[in-house]
Amino acid sequence: MELISYLASNIFKQPALFLGIIAALGLILQKEKISNVIRGSLKTVFGVIILFQGVNMLSAAVKPLSIAFSSLYSIPEANYFNPDIAWEILADYGTEIALVLVFAFTINLLVARFTPIKHIYLTGHIFFWMAYLLVGVAVNLGLKSINLIVFATIWLSAYIIISPALMKPLVSKIVGSDSFTIGHSATIYCLYGNLLGKVVGDKNRSCEDIKIPKSLRFLRETTISASLIMFIIYLVIGLLMVSETASQLYGSSLNSIYTLAGAKYDLFSFALMASFTFGAGLTILLTGVRLMLAEIIPAFKGIAKRMIPNATLALDIPMIFPYRPNSLLIGFVVSMFASVLTIFVLASFNLLTYAVIPLVIACFFDVAPAAIFANEEGGIKAALIASFTGGVILVLLLIASLAVFKNTTAGFLQLYGGNGFSLWSLIAQFVSGIFL
Repeated sequence: MELISYLASNIFKQPALFLGIIAALGLILQKEKISNVIRGSLKTVFGVIILFQGVNMLSAAVKPLSIAFSSLYSIPEANYFNPDIAWEILADYGTEIALVLVFAFTINLLVARFTPIKHIYLTGHIFFWMAYLLVGVAVNLGLKSINLIVFATIWLSAYIIISPALMKPLVSKIVGSDSFTIGHSATIYCLYGNLLGKVVGDKNRSCEDIKIPKSLRFLRETTISASLIMFIIYLVIGLLMVSETASQLYGSSLNSIYTLAGAKYDLFSFALMASFTFGAGLTILLTGVRLMLAEIIPAFKGIAKRMIPNATLALDIPMIFPYRPNSLLIGFVVSMFASVLTIFVLASFNLLTYAVIPLVIACFFDVAPAAIFANEEGGIKAALIASFTGGVILVLLLIASLAVFKNTTAGFLQLYGGNGFSLWSLIAQFVSGIFL
């Protein structure tokens, strides 16, 4: 009992260590060499630790922007929320999140093995964050222990089974085969784009016929485009504020991030460094995720292939980017413009009750893919409409989820929500709230 108590208190509550154990078990089940088991498990641990450092950098870079928005638009103090609260769930419920991942993946395998729905969800970072968010929903509902795990497992299982099934026919049309499907938080916008394309536009006038200058292709690099956009946003928000207030906010925030003794920074310098910090944090986070998933996913993939040889793998959304690059770039630019415009319009009419910051990452990975599927059915016109309206929906959906989860996962949603993360969390919250 002492050993079990020690493991539960000191090992299983550490996400990095627990996921390292999961990776080791997966590799052992595949009868890998001991050297590969050690390498895979340790790289998983390193990946999770790196991921957390990236999260910390992103939070540090975004927090002053959240404060600035709140001050500029007189957000009620009762509606403030601390982004750090969102990450506490990772530390406090690390074991539960890991167990939910394992149980949901097992259910996914069983469904693929014994039903006609034969796909395996392997987009690990979406899988991980959705588990985290659904555990957050359970916490929001006041669930604990086994009830919390069962609740989150049921909802996560439903998500990883339903979402790729809806995407499969759409992906097949783009790719030209059934070699894979998509498992991602962008599903709602991809389905929306596909439906909109069937109603409006002309599929014979495709975005892919447009010649994109080579000088603009660097915008396809997420970290670069995100940093540049964040720089503009930091600068504009600072200029809109009273100069003294802006100096206090941005200057003190910078000193809290960079410990350069005696150094003072003006708005321009801070905007540069904060945006670069955001880009660096995003790079570190993605590096950690890739390092972690590079070991866990092959372990899960090997087990899946042994159990269901003819299964279709549900993979990350970038898998379809090379098929329609112009549509993606147009979708990103238009949705970014629409989302920022929506924020400022709502704020101007005093309708912005929470600190909503531009969702650069969600615009690229969630709304921009909608343009790909809209273009496939309705060409340029459909892609433009899907991107613009998608950018508006992104902000409205985010606001709704911030209101519900301001005491749990709002800090995460503020950075990455407004997509399937927000929608699925809200569905789980309200449907379950009827019965609990």
